[in-house]
Amino acid sequence: MAGQAKSSGGLAARYAAALYDLADEQNALDAAAADLESLRSMINESADFRRFIKSPVLSRRHQGAAIKALAEKAGLSALTQKFLGLVAANRRLFALPGMIAGYLAILANRRGEVTAEVTSAVALSDAQSSAIAAALKQTAGRTISLTSKIDPSILGGLIVRVGSRMVDSSLKSKLQRLKLAMKGVG
Repeated sequence: MAGQAKSSGGLAARYAAALYDLADEQNALDAAAADLESLRSMINESADFRRFIKSPVLSRRHQGAAIKALAEKAGLSALTQKFLGLVAANRRLFALPGMIAGYLAILANRRGEVTAEVTSAVALSDAQSSAIAAALKQTAGRTISLTSKIDPSILGGLIVRVGSRMVDSSLKSKLQRLKLAMKGVG
């Protein structure tokens, strides 16, 4: 399983690039992106779904049937359904989160957008998301595609990742730095 996790980065990038090329040929870039965003939400919200895509116990047939039923129920496009069927048939569902991220990154890059990931302790309102996107656009000088993540363990504040840069203004990090500083005093 460890080898599987190490090799999934390049694997996910190859599948993401292939899906991008197919979607581009069929003029379905936005439809595929919407489908993948929907899938990412399902993965993030359901521990059972995360276990399903990572499970090596299920057979190809069972994974294929389950992912087909899920894709149909979710109303995903034919292209996305075929893609998911291929991924399941090749026993590569474990790399699906990386494939989604890779596809969306390729799409954003081709559109001249920068993807920013904002982690907060609670869900951000639309006004807060817009204000963060505007501030990041001013700093980066490019259009920002914002993805939000909720992590209650950070207690408060934000963690913002733009490309390889990260700004961590979470309360959890501030408390850890304070704890380290106090240990040095005594």
